[in-house]
Amino acid sequence: MKKAAFRLQPVLELRRTQERAAAVASARAAAAASDAARRASDHETALASASLPRSLPAGDFLAAMTVLRFAASDASDARAAAVAAAEQAEAVRAQWTAAAQRTKALERLRERHREAQQHAEAAAEERAADDLVTGRAGRATTEEELPWTD
Repeated sequence: MKKAAFRLQPVLELRRTQERAAAVASARAAAAASDAARRASDHETALASASLPRSLPAGDFLAAMTVLRFAASDASDARAAAVAAAEQAEAVRAQWTAAAQRTKALERLRERHREAQQHAEAAAEERAADDLVTGRAGRATTEEELPWTD
């Protein structure tokens, strides 16, 4: 019995490639989100540890306050970037999940195809065995060849 090829195999291979690419993109996005969170934490730690001396001349006090305000702004911007990177990583992970689901669906179709082929092969073998057991294999089936129809 000739086996029929799984006609969607090229599509399945494409989907697997897309899934691998999505997995790599997800890993990169997660790493970027982690780095952004680390940078934000570093900025926040540096801001929390900053302090002003008890007595400063007015010009130095204004300069120190300006530096602290910019540091606070940098920390806020870094945290916003970390949140955005985390959201982006989640979106990329969702794309990876969708790609994996599409691949899994085609893999299930391929498995059903294999099961159908195995079932057809088993049925053919069973019919061949039944023919051998009942003696139908190779027996004449036309009336001219039957001896009692003279």
